[in-house]
Amino acid sequence: MSFKSPFLISMAERGYIHQITDAPGLDAAAPVTAYVGFDCTAPSLHIGNLVSIMMLRRLQAAGGKPIVLVGGGTTKVGDPSGKDEARALRTAQEIEANKAGIRRIFERFLTFGDGPTDALMLDNDAWLSGLNYIDFLRDYGRHFSVNRMLTMDSVRLRLDREQPLSFIEFNYMVLQAYDFLELHIRHGCRLQMGGSDQWGNIVNGIDLARRVIGAELFGLTTPLITTADGAKMGKTAQGALWLHEDQLPHWDYWQFWRNTDDRDVGRFLRLFTDLPMDEIARLEALQGAEINQAKVALANAATTLCRGAAAAQQAEATAAATFAGGAGDSLPRADIAAPTALADALVLTGLAASKAEARRKLAEGAVRVDGIPATDPTQLLSPGADPLKLSLGKKRHALLGAAA
Repeated sequence: MSFKSPFLISMAERGYIHQITDAPGLDAAAPVTAYVGFDCTAPSLHIGNLVSIMMLRRLQAAGGKPIVLVGGGTTKVGDPSGKDEARALRTAQEIEANKAGIRRIFERFLTFGDGPTDALMLDNDAWLSGLNYIDFLRDYGRHFSVNRMLTMDSVRLRLDREQPLSFIEFNYMVLQAYDFLELHIRHGCRLQMGGSDQWGNIVNGIDLARRVIGAELFGLTTPLITTADGAKMGKTAQGALWLHEDQLPHWDYWQFWRNTDDRDVGRFLRLFTDLPMDEIARLEALQGAEINQAKVALANAATTLCRGAAAAQQAEATAAATFAGGAGDSLPRADIAAPTALADALVLTGLAASKAEARRKLAEGAVRVDGIPATDPTQLLSPGADPLKLSLGKKRHALLGAAA
């Protein structure tokens, strides 16, 4: 359908919309207060979370009020969605540390404050941890049908695979539904957004609010974001691509976007940057070697949003120096105090996850030292005044320097 509200027009043309519970109703109500929940399972969010963060950014740009709900309470339970086994339960200390790390990410994407469209950051532990279990079951549990809950993807897929589902995980969707009700009562929140795997949880929250207080709420989900080759967004052989620089250097973040498949460039420009649509249309129309201009534009715009303009500029300069034969200052680096075997150096610099992988890459002829092919894992490296540049394939590089 065609939309009238700036929010849904932007969401549709940039490719964020998979399902909406009541599209005409939301279109008429927009701009609204909306939330996305983020559990505290790690000290940083990763690129797989980025589309949800960008949805909140689009909402704020269109005059809505974003709520970032940090799941200090629900992390104690664990979301079964998309998982074949139970998430590891975190201690209270781990959850608090992860919350602190996650909060830093959102300050780069959203404007927080006391204004009508300024973002709020809330923690569902504020209301979940104080619940009386018997009262909660009597007041809210009676509105949930176990028969229906068993049909939800987060439960059904686990059971279909004959994987165990704990009772505590089964409760997760009830708690998430209660979050939506609380946020509506406390802050007038009318929209919950999330990935397509959250559809059932979102619908439960809408039904609960309707049954308990007669509220009309909305849900919107995004499609599963995959790359052109079918891989889940943000999953690589090297592990998760973290949004915070404590977990992933600026260079690696920038290089991820620079290495985007040609077929994904236009879509990722729409989803993960603020570039105008006419500029995106121009960039994605580039052909042949010129598509690299679009990839650099994607890398610079996405990195600027998450890491700042200085990080993007430094990474681009490093890339130019690296591919021109030099060695950029922001490449990953390891320093050694004594001659080190090449296989060990590849592990130290992060180009290989293990010595076994390093030996395999060497045998495949994928490794170069200062541009010279290398195949011997026992070759000793001794950096001089200038660091050695180690390369794995055409796109991954690191420096090996001498310890002071």
